[in-house]
Amino acid sequence: MTRRFDPYPHVLRLPLILWQGAFFVIPLIFMAAMSFWLVKNYKLEPNFVFDNWTRMLGRGAFWDAYWITLWRAVLAGIIASAIAFPAALFMAFRLSEGGRRFALLCLIVPFFTSFLVRAYAWQVILAESGPVNAVLGGVGLVPYTMLNSGFGAMVGYLTLVLPLVVIFQTWSLAAIDRNLIEAAGNLGATPLRVLGSVIIPAAKTGLVLGAVFAFIMTFGDFVSPFYLGGSKPPTLTILIIDTTKSGQQWPRAAVVAVVMIATLFAVASAALRAAYGRRG
Repeated sequence: MTRRFDPYPHVLRLPLILWQGAFFVIPLIFMAAMSFWLVKNYKLEPNFVFDNWTRMLGRGAFWDAYWITLWRAVLAGIIASAIAFPAALFMAFRLSEGGRRFALLCLIVPFFTSFLVRAYAWQVILAESGPVNAVLGGVGLVPYTMLNSGFGAMVGYLTLVLPLVVIFQTWSLAAIDRNLIEAAGNLGATPLRVLGSVIIPAAKTGLVLGAVFAFIMTFGDFVSPFYLGGSKPPTLTILIIDTTKSGQQWPRAAVVAVVMIATLFAVASAALRAAYGRRG
């Protein structure tokens, strides 16, 4: 018997498809096409040449920026996940439902303020004459250069992503069936064994998604490496700015952007398979 075509599910998907097409797919196609264009006399000329790709991918500066961006994004995801896990564990298993909602609200509140404003606040805190170095000097330690360094950039990255990672992990941990934990304890499992064999596998989806969101946001962040890291060494986002300022080379900047998006797609796809894939 032939099944009748039901248009209702497709109609429900239509707004999302239109939104993604208008604000993501079409701009992405345009940017990819622009990477093959040329700039002559500071004007864009539609073309189809590989000159921009060979110039950018053949530069050592591009690959230096790529690997430093990739490494910092991975490191930020690992550090944010490690710091967030104890807090999320406490919120999921020790706080009441009302207390957990209040704690999650407190994590959302920082996003009411522009991230650029928070970065400027960190500039004051991490400066050589700032409060952190004042405390270090008060206990007899040598002032540490935190601003305009990799450390400063990492502080900015964690400021950006840590609340989101805690929220992802808390939601995932709070959804775990408590009967599984009680059963493991009744069978003689130690708290550490319960954590490694029951809690972490059951919350795998939230843990992986939190880490990959931290990676994605860090990989494309411009504020932290520029205002707190001093652009030393430059990341891909800073390389895009520098490229556009150099003779209005938007096609070459588009090459960098396309490589970034391809990398994010690859990492996100691998993360989703790890988060939702079935066990063998």
